Amino acid sequence: MPKVAKFSLEEKVNVSTGVGWQNGVCVGNTPPVQDYPGLCLEDSPLAVRGADFVTGFPSGINTAATWKRSLIRARGIALGEEHKGKGVNVILGPMMNLGRVAQGGRNWEGFGADPYLAGEVAFETILGLQEGGVQACAKHYINNEQEIQRTMETSEVDDRTEHELYALPFLRSVMAGVASIMCSYNQVNGVYACENDRTLNQILKTEFGFQGYVMTDWFAEHSTLSPAAGLDMAMPGDIGAGTGTSYFGANLTAAVRNGLLPEERITNMAERILAAWYFLGQDASDYPSPNFNAFDPLDDATNQHVDVQADHYKIVRDIGSASVVLLKNEGALPLNKPRSLAIIGSDAGPAKVTGPNIGSNQGGIDGVLAVGWGSGATNFTYLISPYEALQARARQDHTAFQWFFDDFNLLGAQVVANRKEAAIVFLQSDSGEGFFTLDGNPGDRKNLTAWHNGDALVEAVAATNNNTIVVVHSVGPLILESWIENPNVTAVLWAGVSGQETGNAIADVLYGDYNPSARLPYTIAKDPTDYPTQIVNGTDFLTVPYSEGLFIDYRHFDANDIEPRFEFGFGLSYTKFSYHGLKISAIHGQDIDGEEEANWAAGNPTPQAVGSSTSLWLHRPAWEVTFKVKNTGHVAGTEIPQLYLRHPKLANEPPQILKGFTDMDLEAGETKIVSLTLSRFDLSIWDVDNQSWVKPNGTFGITIGASSRDLRLNGTLTV
Repeated sequence: MPKVAKFSLEEKVNVSTGVGWQNGVCVGNTPPVQDYPGLCLEDSPLAVRGADFVTGFPSGINTAATWKRSLIRARGIALGEEHKGKGVNVILGPMMNLGRVAQGGRNWEGFGADPYLAGEVAFETILGLQEGGVQACAKHYINNEQEIQRTMETSEVDDRTEHELYALPFLRSVMAGVASIMCSYNQVNGVYACENDRTLNQILKTEFGFQGYVMTDWFAEHSTLSPAAGLDMAMPGDIGAGTGTSYFGANLTAAVRNGLLPEERITNMAERILAAWYFLGQDASDYPSPNFNAFDPLDDATNQHVDVQADHYKIVRDIGSASVVLLKNEGALPLNKPRSLAIIGSDAGPAKVTGPNIGSNQGGIDGVLAVGWGSGATNFTYLISPYEALQARARQDHTAFQWFFDDFNLLGAQVVANRKEAAIVFLQSDSGEGFFTLDGNPGDRKNLTAWHNGDALVEAVAATNNNTIVVVHSVGPLILESWIENPNVTAVLWAGVSGQETGNAIADVLYGDYNPSARLPYTIAKDPTDYPTQIVNGTDFLTVPYSEGLFIDYRHFDANDIEPRFEFGFGLSYTKFSYHGLKISAIHGQDIDGEEEANWAAGNPTPQAVGSSTSLWLHRPAWEVTFKVKNTGHVAGTEIPQLYLRHPKLANEPPQILKGFTDMDLEAGETKIVSLTLSRFDLSIWDVDNQSWVKPNGTFGITIGASSRDLRLNGTLTV
């Protein structure tokens, strides 16, 4: 078995240096060293990108919208199994940058605009991926919140905001045992993220106690010595595509030979990388070798066309249905064998010209939107559009079914919608990675309006049909004000970008085969200026000030008393739920360090040892919050109770922050007891002066609700 102690300096450097762009079959490759075969690193967070016979899973944002840990974990396991089946060692995901800016191009790859929600989804996803046998890679560390000038901008972030918002999902990733973390393109407070001692060494490796390895985003290095202080792997290895040179490789070896860098640091790099390989059992003799070619999937010499899909389409459909947020329903849904039905808009049908995959890297699909563009995308083995799913249901129900896919022929749309029992208009809005600009959208969206004349299409149809239902495939929030209050718009479904079964998932919800339970993982505003942050534009090196601090998304709306159109955590159901019986109690009998707990309870700084932010005593459940939820309606449904914490005023926190959630399946008339827990960490704030998590003095408020503004129960907690 390979042992780093037996590796020469050059061999240890090879462990840490990729072979160069397109010099292997995977998007990233490291060379073999002695008996160690090297690594295959591959996009993406929702499929084995560039491979055939794989599943196109729902996006990260849809997965977060389920608020269901069991589905999140199941998706991770299935993704891990497919990557392992293709011979991948490292999946380049999950992505957990927060949706700080509503127009952010890659927000759909991540888990929303709240650090607690994003952290919990990251935690469950990583546990699933690594249970499936593949190394997870948490990305992009850190403050990579816009695509415009992502390699030429500095994100200016204060230390408290960094800890309480943007680093939190990565802390949860470390707690999940994530094998690797990818540093981002941007600078953080004037220093590139991949050579940033503060973020890589002080926070990640020391304070969080991260034992895995840090890799660059592709070509994100800028030198040799500065990155080597905290970086462990250069990807894809060369300075630029095809240059044949590397900041690591021979330059790293020379730095050691010349006394500029201790060999112990190179040894540590290699040990971290091999430790992750062993940790995931990838040293097993039956672990598959790469059997696909990400750059040439039609090359039979390097692509074995291994089918890894299994029955994962079931998980895709389940998550698709569970991620459809019901935003409005004036009795229009669920559908019940309508006599006539029209579907309208290009997003309703299959891509007419390009097929499902031409736009996956560059956007611009002329049919249903099931994924954004860029390295987080995939090629679909198949894609079920709403047209196919709804026509199959119409055939079953003997419904007269018509469609109209021309977004700009408003009169034609009205003719088709006229006198139909229901007319369903499909909208979309796309975005992606910044290496491609589509219709003036440089990765990030240039506005928050529907694409392809969508708003005008809804207005035209609603002027003709008094039962107009709107389905939205979107990478993030849209402004809906021109038609959302139109009385003829009777229902709105938010479908996100939900992968290869999106048509079937939508049909499941429209017809009530699945009672909608999803909740928004971000806020939908009435006006773009209601959001606290916007994209920073420019052609020169940019400064992106995080001057809003802790007040992003719903935290900003709450603090400034701004009424959203649909708040964070919002989602309707085909039934109703009531809440009662709130109880808050301490959890006793835990084996923790009494001195540490006493210091924390007194509001004193906690120890600053290695791994201090992931200390067990800090994260163990300390209080139990119980209450009852009853399904007061006439059909079975799932409720998503949410716990919001209100810190004492002197803490200078947002008015309330999410600190707990669960999902409850309830039959009509059924009542269940819900139990949520709070840890000392949940109550803590980051003390910048003492570099420690501390408890603010005063009384904490606890609110239980069905969204961030639909608050049902209130209590207090005094420590």
